[in-house]
Amino acid sequence: MLRNLLRSPAGAIGLAMMAITAAATVLTPLLSPYDPFALDFANAMQPPSALHWFGTDNFGRDIFTRVLAGAVYDLRLALVCVFGPMAIGVLVGLAAGYSGGRIDALLMRLTDIVWAFPFYVLVLAIVGVLGPSETNLYIAFFIVNWIGYARIVRGETLLISRLEFIEAARVLRFGRLRVMLRHILPNAVTPALVYSMSDVVLTVQAVAAMSFFGLGVQPPAPEWGLLIVESIDFMREAPWMTIFPGLAIVWIGIAFALLGEGLSTALKPKG
Repeated sequence: MLRNLLRSPAGAIGLAMMAITAAATVLTPLLSPYDPFALDFANAMQPPSALHWFGTDNFGRDIFTRVLAGAVYDLRLALVCVFGPMAIGVLVGLAAGYSGGRIDALLMRLTDIVWAFPFYVLVLAIVGVLGPSETNLYIAFFIVNWIGYARIVRGETLLISRLEFIEAARVLRFGRLRVMLRHILPNAVTPALVYSMSDVVLTVQAVAAMSFFGLGVQPPAPEWGLLIVESIDFMREAPWMTIFPGLAIVWIGIAFALLGEGLSTALKPKG
């Protein structure tokens, strides 16, 4: 699959962008001599220069260092909040699609109940009740974000279950779990995997939005959305405080969008 992904221009560029992001995050101590949390009021709100590539904020903290450090928060939040719920949704959709009958009806009515609420409203409500913290963000996304994957995998499972090789597995009296996990799941999960790449982009934006409302990661963490929130009052005097965290969100969004396009090409059945 990696070879096919690299053959796709979009996939190769997205993978390269993600590799650059990961390398910059790991090598932050080598790329910048500054502490992302250290205050230096004597150098507050300095414009971009050779000493401070992205300038400094109102507390004198180096923005380049904080943007690099913030990648850890945003990528961790995005990946956990996507692939954790994805695992739940895949299993629910697989069970519903293969079992049918009352189990399918019960599980799909549950998804319909959650699906009926706007995504952001439900996440805001959950985090608002539980309180602003990174842990509560995980809880909110786990409660809400599995729905799309369940619906995708259920639809694929219904189609695959009617194919001849699944009928043959039933005739040979293979166990239900073996048929579901070894024969249906590898074929049904592909669309969900492609969808997850665009879902990561939406989740990064959602996490930034939560920080904007004061319900996400709390100060002094250098999460990108929080960096933008903290810079709003200084947009005229120090626009670089807003520009560079915003560009970081755009960068990671483009990377995952390209990865998703590359995956859809790499995983497409060869006819």
